[in-house]
Amino acid sequence: MRPEFFDAHITQLGWQQIDNLRKHVHESGLSKRIDLVVTSPLLRTLQTAVGVFGGGGYTTGMDVLPLMIANAGNSARAAISSLNCPPIAAAELCREHLGVHPCDKRRSISDYQFLFPAVDFSLIESDEDVLWKADVRETREELIARGLEFLNWLWTRKEKEIAVVTHSGFLSHTLTAFGNDCHPLVKKEICKHFANCELRSIVIVDRSMVGSDSSTTNYPGKIPLGLDIPSDAVDGKKVKEEKQPVDSDPKEPEKM
Repeated sequence: MRPEFFDAHITQLGWQQIDNLRKHVHESGLSKRIDLVVTSPLLRTLQTAVGVFGGGGYTTGMDVLPLMIANAGNSARAAISSLNCPPIAAAELCREHLGVHPCDKRRSISDYQFLFPAVDFSLIESDEDVLWKADVRETREELIARGLEFLNWLWTRKEKEIAVVTHSGFLSHTLTAFGNDCHPLVKKEICKHFANCELRSIVIVDRSMVGSDSSTTNYPGKIPLGLDIPSDAVDGKKVKEEKQPVDSDPKEPEKM
């Protein structure tokens, strides 16, 4: 609730976590697969997005805009280049829980554009923050509805591999709307709280389009039709099949 935490920036520990995740993203080859990065338009998520997915160091005279200028948000960090990295766009729909808490109020888009020149802010309509209210906290139901709207918006994108840089509160509330027809352990895993700078990969499937497109994951074939069977049901079926008697000396059917 302290006003000095308005649009809170990343701490030095946070930057160490960003550096660790950046190393993982590049060494694993994930950075080359990402088509688009979508980020919440708050200082800490913008810093995380450009720190993890941005290019290398930026030097004056480069023929591109920097993703982040030097010392943006009191970071004590050098400028970050926009070369050899996926496009990064900011979207209001994936912001943290709105209202009351000053850390979740954003500054003007004009300010952000100065700090992050190569980030795309064209999706955001209002320069000032008209969503955050000092005396009204967004309800859980409203946050979930906003999260579902965000996921529906992701479906409109042509990109296949999209990295979303957002907040643990937004994620945990949004993902509670999914997995009700799954095994309880799967539902629990879906809703598990995100740690700082944690990366998870999620495949989103539109059931009306199941099997209509080739898989972009390492699954050896198309996405199977129908609902997934809980693992305990699969194990039970396998055990039942293994117990079926097998005729080691099959005979010709009798002729009538």
